[in-house]
Amino acid sequence: MLIVANWKAYVDSVAKAKLLVASAKKLTGKGNVEIVIAPPAPYLSLFADKKGKPAFAAQNISDSAGGAATGEITAALLHNLGVTYAIIGHSERRAMGESNELTASKVMQALANGITPIVCIGESERDADAMYLHFLRTQISSIFAPLSQKDRARVVLAYEPLWAIGKSAAESITPNDLYEMILYIRKVLAEYFTGKGAEQIQILYGGSVEPGNIRALAEGDQVNGFLVGHASVDAPTFAALVKAVS
Repeated sequence: MLIVANWKAYVDSVAKAKLLVASAKKLTGKGNVEIVIAPPAPYLSLFADKKGKPAFAAQNISDSAGGAATGEITAALLHNLGVTYAIIGHSERRAMGESNELTASKVMQALANGITPIVCIGESERDADAMYLHFLRTQISSIFAPLSQKDRARVVLAYEPLWAIGKSAAESITPNDLYEMILYIRKVLAEYFTGKGAEQIQILYGGSVEPGNIRALAEGDQVNGFLVGHASVDAPTFAALVKAVS
């Protein structure tokens, strides 16, 4: 079970960042849970360590290989800091105009530099004609089509339906709906793998994950983990999330 703590821009002091990292370290190794922390970029140089636990992720990554690219944070730079994961194509980045093509380019940069991409996909709303399924298929295809079989196997997907973000657990996705969506995602993935390769891809869920619903969402063997946003910057809440699925 992979749990990714996406701090976004909620943590604006080194003191709080240190407290959250210390709390996460105490949770590391609980049951079958692997914790990955995605802090704002300035904190990565303070905490990231290739040999340490928990692992660290960048919240974003450049599609540039380096050179004349002012302000960009490249995959090579992140790898050298000790970063092992990168969140790519998050809904908030896509809302800023990042396209499927840019997302795919960032994935390639991450893979080329030994970083595991956690690629976010998800529909903004659901329609009666199920066009949202076509939307998801396009997102998935744009990521996997350009990659080799070997690189495809290194990608982690995070399904985060935009309509479920920011809602209460009761208003968010139901365990049954999530189960069906992950089955659909794996069906699309099967088009890009030989044998049972698609079944090995880790699929996380993100969207109003709380201590009150995480256990139900994790039931069965379809969900491989969670991408947690605001709840990850409250140490007791995050600890409760981890313990609920440990």
